[in-house]
Amino acid sequence: MNRLLLLMTTTSYRAGAFLEAAERLGLPVVVGSDRPQVLSAAKPGGSLTVDLLVPQQASRTIAEFAKQYPIGAVVAADDDGAILAAMASAALQLRHNPVDAVSAARNKHRMREILARSGIPSPGFERFSIDEDLGTAARRVSLPCVLKPLFLSASRGVIRADDTVQFVAAFRRIVALLRRPEVAAQGGPLAQQILVETFIPGAEVALEGLLSGGNLRVLALFDKPDPLDGPFFEETIYVTPSRLPHPVQEAIAECTAKVAAALGLTDGPVHAELRVNDQGPWMLEIAPRSIGGLCSRALRFGAGVSLEELILRHAVGLETESFERERQASGVMMIPIPQAGTLQEVLGKEEVESVPWIEEIRLTIPVGQEVVPLPEGARYLGFIFARAETPERVESALREAHRRLKFIITPARVPWRPKPARRDFRVAGPRVSD
Repeated sequence: MNRLLLLMTTTSYRAGAFLEAAERLGLPVVVGSDRPQVLSAAKPGGSLTVDLLVPQQASRTIAEFAKQYPIGAVVAADDDGAILAAMASAALQLRHNPVDAVSAARNKHRMREILARSGIPSPGFERFSIDEDLGTAARRVSLPCVLKPLFLSASRGVIRADDTVQFVAAFRRIVALLRRPEVAAQGGPLAQQILVETFIPGAEVALEGLLSGGNLRVLALFDKPDPLDGPFFEETIYVTPSRLPHPVQEAIAECTAKVAAALGLTDGPVHAELRVNDQGPWMLEIAPRSIGGLCSRALRFGAGVSLEELILRHAVGLETESFERERQASGVMMIPIPQAGTLQEVLGKEEVESVPWIEEIRLTIPVGQEVVPLPEGARYLGFIFARAETPERVESALREAHRRLKFIITPARVPWRPKPARRDFRVAGPRVSD
């Protein structure tokens, strides 16, 4: 059997789950990563170093590698490898999403343009340079609005503004994030721009799906019971199955399928975030990859099959007995970071494990490391998983487990800076931008 090329960064949460799934399926794996793998010399053909930030060059590297070590499928574990996976699959003539479709999904402004042209409900939006005159920018937006980078995920850099003062502060804060060397390198030209969208009220959900020949199969629909109204959009609890009425769930699936088709996505996993209100579902984000972090551990299919195994089976063309999610309700809590600083101690882990219906707690930031909350941060303190007969019990267990945890964090020292002179931004009045 030809090898599976699994693309990931060395900091990926997802590596273990995909490698375990490949082992269960008996698939030989090549790990394509941004840094050389330990013991790579002892296992020729088992790893490949590629620069995920330069996909054209990395795709050529993969094509040369495949001449000696044939590859049967290319899968990206995270966002960072999605474009390269599409490019490499095209070069190797493997089943894949079109490169343009993946690029559009990875560029939030491009996605908004396509959805607007397709007539799919979408918030008003406008793109700004990070060097934009803020007085001019503030006069061009409709309030309340949401400012966001064009390429970051997991709500990083996403900030709501309800007035002009908040808009200016949020804009400057995102600019500071985008100018960090590691972020600027990741985004390239996209790090020079900020997207501003009209705020869409409503309940938020996450859809996990699998595309095959352009047809969407819904694998799970998660409710997000905590309100996500800003100013930051830190996700916490996901619970499935959804408690929304069945017609609403069907509308969410239909909207996701339309968005995927409009972008041109055809094959592989999709993770979509939507808002639902009286006007129906609104697409916030759609990504050609599976759910992030360790959240996939909340999902099981058929006789205990993992989400990663479903994805790999699809990628290499293996039959799948069942795509049906288990009958039990399940959920995950992404443990938020309460303040910036250094993590000194975690209390209450044993108490969490004794909460009924809690299956597991995984702490992912070691004691002694720096912790950074959203909107600048890119990590959670950990993940809590629960299973029960009903979504209500799952949600209750996750909340009780989190209540029993205590994180001792030494606050970060902020160097004193003189306050900048206040500028008076006079705004003639908001207007809807499109």
